[in-house]
Amino acid sequence: MKCSGAEIIIRLLENEGVEFISGIPGGFNLPMYDALYNSKIKHILARHEQGAAFIAQGISRTTDKVGVCFATSGPGATNLLTAIADAKLDSIPLIVITGQVPLSAIGTDAFQEVDAYGLTIPITKHNFLIRNIHDLFTIIPEAFRIATEGRPGPVLIDIPKNIQTEIIELEFFPNDDTLSNSLESNISNVIEEKTISSRTFLKSSTIECIAELINNSRKPIIYAGGGIISSNASSNLYELAKKNNIPVALSLMGLGAFPCDDDLSLGMLGMHAAPYTNYLLNEADLILAFGIRFDDRATGNIDKFCPNASIIHVDIDPSELNKVKTCSLSMAADIKEFLDAIIPYVDVKSRNSWVKRVKCFKEKYPLPSYENTMHPANLIPFIASKVGSDAIIAIDVGEHQMWTAQRYPFKKPKTLLTSGGLGTMGFGLPVSIGAALVNPDKNVLCFSGDGSILMNIQELATLADFNLNVKVIILTNHHLGLVRQQQELFYNKHYIASSFISNPNFKVVAEGFGMKGYDLGDEQYPLEKLENILNEEGPCVINVPIDECENIFPMVAPGKSNLEMIGGEKFND
Repeated sequence: MKCSGAEIIIRLLENEGVEFISGIPGGFNLPMYDALYNSKIKHILARHEQGAAFIAQGISRTTDKVGVCFATSGPGATNLLTAIADAKLDSIPLIVITGQVPLSAIGTDAFQEVDAYGLTIPITKHNFLIRNIHDLFTIIPEAFRIATEGRPGPVLIDIPKNIQTEIIELEFFPNDDTLSNSLESNISNVIEEKTISSRTFLKSSTIECIAELINNSRKPIIYAGGGIISSNASSNLYELAKKNNIPVALSLMGLGAFPCDDDLSLGMLGMHAAPYTNYLLNEADLILAFGIRFDDRATGNIDKFCPNASIIHVDIDPSELNKVKTCSLSMAADIKEFLDAIIPYVDVKSRNSWVKRVKCFKEKYPLPSYENTMHPANLIPFIASKVGSDAIIAIDVGEHQMWTAQRYPFKKPKTLLTSGGLGTMGFGLPVSIGAALVNPDKNVLCFSGDGSILMNIQELATLADFNLNVKVIILTNHHLGLVRQQQELFYNKHYIASSFISNPNFKVVAEGFGMKGYDLGDEQYPLEKLENILNEEGPCVINVPIDECENIFPMVAPGKSNLEMIGGEKFND
């Protein structure tokens, strides 16, 4: 049978179980789109390539599947860069396939020629430039393996147009039963060997040593991050914490890995944490750092982070160990396998005095309270109470992001979608679209601000196209809120470029895109109206005016210790 390179690409993607591809067609990836015409894969036409990549991220972040996006060469490829970098920093598996000018035109400054391979070397886990049509059969499956194996990340495949249009004769396609069985057998053997080797290693004296440190500690705390969620290890984390009565603090990326309503939950640590969280971490004598990278927004001044504690760091990426914080003991391992291995060695303990102290600190040093029912600190828990614990929450970047991280009661993994490492404004809307595509039975909410939403507001058209059940909640204060707050606190109130001269009417904008729009500023009983809106099916935009000068507290100034919180209860033991 005869197959074009484009047809081979699409069939290989089908073999990988791809259900959705988000993207935008152009001159140098049109052959792939032509091959996609007869495919069972559903295409999601985004309105910007960055939006397409974030839609794919929404699939990856909420499932165990790998999101896939397409773009053409030149501006199509460059528009993807921010979302690729975002996936790299947050360890999100992603397959990005770009069209490229023909091999013969590379290096000639041809129309829409851009070195996608070179541009993405620093921001991908790996990337490929296809030079031979036969390489597709190995590179595409390999790309999926690389994206998901070990520390996940994005992989780019740049495919020249002449490779897409080239036609070759095949005796059989690689999804032939005999060949597939052979490949699966080989892969299974490799996986089995790796698993046995890993388990043997994890039962070494290092595991017993770590367990002994845990059992002998008086004030241990688990500091867990996104690695717990990537490895589907939340239940293992819970088992360890409850067995040994160890309080659990979470990074922003780790929210949902441990239920927030548990007595051992300390919530998020760091720059905008509850005071009790940072104070308790400072008292700990043992920090169990699981699936984290000691991000500066979590640790504050790293030299002053947990000065009284021995630190045990376990992460799947060996390059993260002792990179930022020198640890007493470290191990490169899959966190789920590590937890499975260590739990039998950990004692059942009550830790009555430590648990009692945790409870005392929670009561004495809580997050600030506000009387105004429409304050984000009150509004966000109200919304949470109306949508259920399995709702998926996508958040943009800004004050609304931190209010949501502080106040939303995350109880399950993969229910928070946020740009943690790169801090990408415009992330929330498109990633919520991807989440809704693969989670049609769940409520999906996007919390944004009037700064962030305008970064990718064009994706409201995509949301309307597919009539997805996404509620976009915009907290509007006519400012770049976190920028204004830092100017107030750290730059002598020199306000520049942080206030918007004008703002669109988001209700009217939503209606212009073909969906319902609401403005709670026009409502006499806004909470009642909001509850009714949340119970409606389909997409909508909800504008929520808030105080223009409202700050998110507590806040740790950049470079300061986590104990030096502005707007938090002062430590007085």
